[in-house]
Order: sequence, then C-alpha cells, then structure tokens
Amino acid sequence: MMVISSSSSDWTWTNEDTSPVSSLIQSLLVSISEITASVVCINVEQESFMELGSYLYRTSPAIIELQTTKNTPENAMRILQSLSKSVDLAKNLVGQLQKDSHPISDPELGSIIEQLEGVIKLMGEELSLIPPSTFGNQEYAEIAVRSVSKEMQNARFGVCQTQVTSPKALQPRALSLEELPKEQVPTERDLYSIDFSTDNPQLPDIPHHMNVIPKSKCYRSQRNHENMSNGSLKNMPQVTQFMEPFYETFFCPLTKNIMEDPVTIESGVTYERKAITEWFEKYNNSAEICCPATGQKLRSKGLSTNIALKTTIEEWKERNEAARIKVARAALSLAISESMVLEALNDLQSICGRKPYNKVQIRNVGMLPLLVKFLEYKDTNVRLATLEILRELAEDDEGKEMVAKVMDISTTIKMLSSDHQPIRHAALLFLLELSRSQSLCEKIGSVAGGILMLITIKYNWSFDTFALEKADEILKNLETSPNNIKRMADNGYLEPLLHHLIEGCEEMKMEMGSYLGEIALGHDSKTYVAERASPALVKMLHTGNTLTKKAAFKALEQISSYHPNGKILVEAGIVQIVVEEMLTPRKIHNETMNSIKEAAAILGNLLESGIEFENLQVNTHGHTMGSDYIVYSIIHMLKNSTPDKLNTNLIRILLCLAKSPKSNATIVSVVRETEASYTLIELINNPHEELGIASMKLLITLSPYLGHTFAERLCKTRGQPQSLLQSPGGTNQITQKQAVSANFLADLPHQNLRLNLALLSNDSVPMILQSIHQMQRSGTRTSRYASAYLEGLVGIIVRFTTTLFEPQMLFLARNYNFTSVLTELLTKTSSDKVQRLSAIGLKNLSSESVNLSKPPQIKRTKFLKFFKLPRSLSAGSSKSKKIQVCPVHRGACSSQNTFCLVDAKAVERLLACLEHENAEVIEAALSALCTLLDDKVDVDKSVSLLSGVDCIQHVLNVVKEHREEGLREKSLWVIERFLMKGGDRSASYISQDRSLPATLVSAFHHGDGSTKQMAAKILRHLNQMPKVTTNFTI
Repeated sequence: MMVISSSSSDWTWTNEDTSPVSSLIQSLLVSISEITASVVCINVEQESFMELGSYLYRTSPAIIELQTTKNTPENAMRILQSLSKSVDLAKNLVGQLQKDSHPISDPELGSIIEQLEGVIKLMGEELSLIPPSTFGNQEYAEIAVRSVSKEMQNARFGVCQTQVTSPKALQPRALSLEELPKEQVPTERDLYSIDFSTDNPQLPDIPHHMNVIPKSKCYRSQRNHENMSNGSLKNMPQVTQFMEPFYETFFCPLTKNIMEDPVTIESGVTYERKAITEWFEKYNNSAEICCPATGQKLRSKGLSTNIALKTTIEEWKERNEAARIKVARAALSLAISESMVLEALNDLQSICGRKPYNKVQIRNVGMLPLLVKFLEYKDTNVRLATLEILRELAEDDEGKEMVAKVMDISTTIKMLSSDHQPIRHAALLFLLELSRSQSLCEKIGSVAGGILMLITIKYNWSFDTFALEKADEILKNLETSPNNIKRMADNGYLEPLLHHLIEGCEEMKMEMGSYLGEIALGHDSKTYVAERASPALVKMLHTGNTLTKKAAFKALEQISSYHPNGKILVEAGIVQIVVEEMLTPRKIHNETMNSIKEAAAILGNLLESGIEFENLQVNTHGHTMGSDYIVYSIIHMLKNSTPDKLNTNLIRILLCLAKSPKSNATIVSVVRETEASYTLIELINNPHEELGIASMKLLITLSPYLGHTFAERLCKTRGQPQSLLQSPGGTNQITQKQAVSANFLADLPHQNLRLNLALLSNDSVPMILQSIHQMQRSGTRTSRYASAYLEGLVGIIVRFTTTLFEPQMLFLARNYNFTSVLTELLTKTSSDKVQRLSAIGLKNLSSESVNLSKPPQIKRTKFLKFFKLPRSLSAGSSKSKKIQVCPVHRGACSSQNTFCLVDAKAVERLLACLEHENAEVIEAALSALCTLLDDKVDVDKSVSLLSGVDCIQHVLNVVKEHREEGLREKSLWVIERFLMKGGDRSASYISQDRSLPATLVSAFHHGDGSTKQMAAKILRHLNQMPKVTTNFTI
C-alpha cells in the first residue's frame, strides 16, 4: 500500500506494497512528474505543452485510485500497462524537444504535438475502461475520473509556430511585465476542470490529491532545477490564460507603476496623486510649473480624481487577484520546487496585504488546508512565509476560527524551540494573533507543553527581547481562560493566579482559591504564595460566601502544609478564624455547611510547624490555644465526630498540644475522666489507615500516664491485641501502621500481666521472632519503617522478661531462649533503641538467674547405697562424676534455662556497649552487668571473672566521659564493688588512673545524695579522703 508520510522536513512517499501493480503505479507517477517538470520549461507552443502537462497531472489521482480502492478491477493491470506505454511515448516525444543535437523544424514540432495528442486520447480511452465498481461509494472520485477521461478523448492541440526553433529557444525564460500580452485573452479557464465551490473551502477530496510525485525519484536535472529557481509563477501551466494583461493607461508616467489614486491635472494627463504632488512641490514659482509628460505650462495645481480610471484599475486588480490566487493554489498543489512554492506564498502575502476581502477569497477557495501542510516543509523560508500568511488570514475572528479548525496548533508550538530566530518570531506572532480570540485561548493552552514553552521564553534571558515581549503578551491573552491560569500555575507561573485571586471578582477569587487548593506546589512556591495570598485569603474568609470560604480554606490548607509558612499565616490572623470555624458549626437542612475539616487540617499544620501556641489567643473571650477550653472542645469533637479526615486532624492537634506540660496534663485528665480512651482504641482498626496511625501515636504519647488503663481497655476490645500484630509479607513490605502498632504494644507498661498473657495466648511470639530473624538477615534498609518495626518487636520481647514470675512467661523465655536472642541483638543491629532494649531484657533475665540456678543433685542407685567401694576407688569415681557449677551463681547454669549471661557469652558484648555514644545504651548495658555484682551472687568470683575481661577499664572510661546522673551513679557503684571485692590488684589498677580523683571530686560536689556517698567511699578507698571515725552524715 502506498501512503503519505509527513515530517518536519517535507512530504515523502513510502511504499509498503511491492506487488507488480504497486511497482507499475510508482513508475507511472515518477514518469508523469518528470514530464510535468519538463513541459514547464518548453517555450514554444506553450499552450499545447501546458495542456499536455495538465492532462497528465490530472491522470495521477485516477491511477492512485486503482491501487487504493478495495474493489480492484480485473482489468487493472491491463489498463496500467497501456497507460505506462502511453506515458513512456509522451516522455520520449517531450525528450526530443530538449535534445541539443539539431534544430527542430515546424513539421517536426507539428508531428510531435500530433503524436502527443494521440497519446492523450488513448489515455482517455483507457481511463474510461475503469468499471464503476472500482469507486465504491466515492461518487466524487468517479465523476472526476469520468470527466478527465472525456476531456482527454476530445483533446485538440493546435500548432501556431511558423519558424524553426533552436533548442536554446526552448529553455525557460522569465517574462517581464512589459512582455506580457496587451490584449485581453479569451475567457478565463482554470488549470483544473474540477470546480472549487466557495461553499466548501476544503480541497477536492480525491485520494492522495497532494504529493502524487514521489520525492525520492522525482526527476530533477541540474538544468531544470536552475531554470525553475530562476522562473516565476508566470511559467506555471496556463498562467497566461489566468492573467489579464496590463494597460498603458494604468501606469503613472512618473513612477512607472500602476496607480492607486489616479488624478488628472490641467494638461489632461493622469498621474499618481502622491507623485504629482511631490512634482509640484519642487517648484518655488508657480508660474514655472509644467506638465511632466507634455511640458505644457500649467496655470493651476488643481488635481481632479480620475474616478473612471480608478474604478477600472480596481476592477482589473480584483479580476487579476482572483486569478493570482488560483495560480498560487496550482503552484502549491504541484510544489515542483522550493522557489515555486516560495513565490506562490509571497504572491499570496501581497494579495492579502492589499485588501481585506482578498483574505476571505483565499480562505474560501480551500487554501487553508494546503497552507497548513507547508508548516512542516523542509525549507525554513517556506515555513516562515507560511506562518506569516496564516497570521494575516487569521486577523479577523472568522479567519481565526477557520485557521484553528484546519491546523494542529502543536505544530506552531514546536516552532517556538526552533534554532532559526525568524521562525520563532513568526510562530510567536501567529500564536499572538490566535490568542486574541477568547474561544481559541483554551485550545492553545491545552496543547501539551505549550504554556511551559511560553513561560520558558518569558523568563529565559537567552532569548531576544522581542521573543520575551511576545511570549508575555500571549500569556496575558491566555489568562482569559481560567483553565489556562491553572496550567500556568502547574508550570510554576503563579502570578496570574495570584493576581486574579487578589484583584478578581468574587467568582474569579473563588475559582482561583479552588485551583490553589488543588495544584501541586513546591516548597519555595508555597512560601511565595503564603506571602502574597494570605491577606487576600483571610479577607475571603471574612467577607465571602460559603463557597468562597471553602475555596479559601482549601488553599490555606495546602499553604500551611509547608511548616515554614506557619509564622506567616499566624501573623495574617488565621488562627482565630480556623478555631471559630471548628467550634462553631453551621448547619442548613441538617448538613454541615462550614469547612471544619479544612480548618482542623490548617490548625494541625500550624501547630506542627512549631509555633509558640500556649499564649496564642483563639477568640474574643480570652481563651488561648493552651487553655482547658480548647482541650475539652477538641476531645469532645473527637468523641462525637464521624468523618475520618476530621478525626485524624483532631488527633494531630492533640498530639501537638501534648508537647506542652500544662496541656498534656489536661489531656490526661480529660481522657481519664471520660470514655475517650475507648474512642482512641476503637479508632486503631479504622479502615482509614492514617486515622489508626494517628490514634496509636496519641496513645503512645499518653502511655506513661495512662498505660495500664489503655492496656486493660485494649484487652477488653474485640479482636485486640492480636490485630495489632500482623506478619508482613516481607521486610520490604512493612507498613507504617505495622511499625506503629508494634511500638504501641511495646510502650504499654511491661509489667501488665493481662496484656502479656493476651499476647502469649495468640501465639504471637513465633511470628515476632521470625520477623526479627528476617530483618537481622536482610537488614533494616529494605523498608522505610523496618527499623521502627524491629524496635517495636524487640520491645514486645522485653516486656515478657518483666513477668517471669508467671510460669507461662518463664516457660516462654526458656523455650525460645530469649537470652541468646537478645545477646545476638546487642551487636547485630544499627539501632540504638534495639541495643538498649536488648540490654534491658538481658538485665531482667539475669536478675532471675540466681533464683533459677540450683546446686547440682547427684542421685545414687540402690545398689550403691548398700555397697561401698574402697576409699581410694571412691575418690576417683567421685572426681569423674563432678558437675560444672557456675562460679557466679553457685549452681548449674545455662543461657537457656537459667538465663546466665556468662554462659551466653553476653558479658563481652555488654562491655562493648559501654563504648557506645548513646548514654541510654551504656546505662542499660551497665545495669545488666550490675546483676553479676549483686549481693545474691558470688561477688568475689564475679569480680575475678570481670577483671579477666578488663571490665573495670571500660567502667572507668564511662565515669570520665559521661556526666548523666544515673549512669555515673551505676559506674561508681561498680568501681566501689571492685575496690571492696577485688583486693589489692583492683585497688592498684584503679588508683593508677590519674584523672579518676578529679572526676570523683566533681561527683562529690555536684552529684545527688547517692552519687555523693558513692564518690566519698571510693575516695576513702584511694586515701584521697579521710576515713570517718564517728557517726555523721556526709
């Protein structure tokens, strides 16, 4: 199948069908194009050869129809073969006229023309053989083919030449105006016999009417190319029959040009008004004035308009302009050369400029679709001229609509990025003209990337000033469409939106406010908008109707979402307005009409921005943001509210208020007194995930004060707490809700046995341990919430270690070897919180070791009871059966059954944690080590064991590097235990640390009571302080 492909450079043919019919058609079209190009260059018997070219050209659509039709006739190949023979013969005959070997005599020329006439008649007969079924329901195509067939069969070529013509005379030559015939020619005939009706401005809808000459195979000899480049539209087929000749009386004797305003002077000679006026002005003495043409002395300078001549010239111009339009249309249809196309375009431009009605004529002859195609022509000059003509044709409203209807505006938009400056300028001017139509502004703005391109030009100083100014004008015109204002804002150009928001009518303000709430703004844009628009938006809240207020609230909600804007909005007076909107609901027909959801979101954003809210006045009654009135009101709304988004924002507000000690105390009091805790717990499993997360965050915040209450009520809630522990599909699929849920369970009071048993009964421990193992193996960077989730899971494990007095919990810890699990987590994690929790869990487990470790019991058999071995043998036997005893706990120990830290190899890992930068991790690890120095264990053996792993040095480093009270107290307690039980070796090692005394003195002066006493004891051991001999308190 043969199709037309359009690109930015030119139109080309692509052959998708290699069948014999397709190949033959392509060959025919190439030959016809070569003959058409050749006959234009023949200067003898011009009328006959132009008519030949016209017939051949009009045959092309009929040929193409044989291929494109779905009803290919059986005789198609025979018709094409006959046409091919005829075209080849015509090509040979025309070629004889271009040979340079011998001059062509009149008889030879007549013979060639006669043979060509026979060729045309034969081709007409062949076209008549195409059956009607070929055309299907395309009646217009059948009529056109039948018409051209009949004309060709009746073709008559006359011979008027009477002299021998040399080949050189056959070369093309441009005719000057003086050489044009002076007589009227016969009645005007169109190049095509197909009539163009002004009622239908489209070109004849013949398949592939344009571009029937394949570009890639079009015959273009260097000579012909040069001839066409130097030619003019006067060399077009039958141009001499189109054009009406000039008359000498049309020309001004002075300017030698056709007159526009002819006037007659005293001598009776007619001149151009401007020219004769300038002639008269040359004479200072009126007596010397004479007629330029006759030399006759003139007594008067009077000018009399030659109305008859002026009318005649105008009528002549109108007739010739109509003909010129047809000539240009023919030239653009053929598009044989760039020069022909460019000259046709320039001629159309001059016709447009002379008279407004000419533009109507050009549009009505179906020129617009033809012109639009040249916007993608390969030559920049052609594209430039096309843009300029289209701009002129679009200067009136009707023209704009017609142009926009037939063209794709995106083609012009693409030209804005052209490297060729004149193209850019022409495209901008064309778009500027189109943008003056309000109905087209929406169409221009809807082109993908169009507004962005214009904004880029407007703010890119690498473009010239002209381009910047025109882009700005276009954007201003496009502002007439509210949708374009939104598009501009989407592309970073916010000024139009803000201008109409501030200066526009109420309806426009409402629309702009609504847009502002919908578009996605960058952080910098949000700050700019906050500074510019806040006063106007606040004013809209004070004075606007319900819809205007809603739009303003939506805009403020987005602006406030960027926390640095909080101060700007507070200064604009937004706080009182949003609080009033929240606490004063207005209802019409039982439907809430205010913007309470948006107001709550704005207030939540403002509080999260970090503003000082405690003393921020919220109403005229003197209430501040931190007052009990606000807390009570918000919790009351939370208990009685139904929209999920509103509840989420109310909880966000409470979370921010809880940061203030005073407000936090009020929140705790109100939640304790009311049923608000049930409300919060019920919201955990709300389908709106954000609401559930917010609810748990507030519960976590209040847990230190209401933890046991929350735990009890959680266990009373159906489906809890098991619904809070859902196994993720993988470490990369952990959600925020899963992470917050785990931390909520971990932060509730650890000693709450009811909650611990509830978690145990749901068989959640295996899932928890499996998830911990997976995250240890794959790391916590696979998900944004993996680290927080791991911290929550470890916290849940630790909570079980606080209730080991319960047999089920003891069995659980032993069965899953919690000691080993927590020991691994000490060093195989990057989370400080996980390390701290692991150390706390080990401390809780180790505290039970001394109670669980029992001396080994050796059972004797009945046989041994009655039979005693000799003493020598008895001793040996006893030695072989001796069971290892833990030196610290004085009994049989293991990491799994008695949670012994020594057996679990946890001591070295805890000591490594003492080098941590986080004081909480160090304190937790030190607390676990302190369980090995408790009075219930063998302290002497424990000190000896710890000395072997250089424990005291780690502790000394902690004392010197950290000043936290609890950490320093524990460190000093460990040092004192080493001094008391470690003997001279420990005392000597400790006393060698020169910086220790100064640290102890500082602790003695600045520490609390326990720290002072501990520091004093150590100083006495080191002889740095006198020993007390009488009873008194230091």
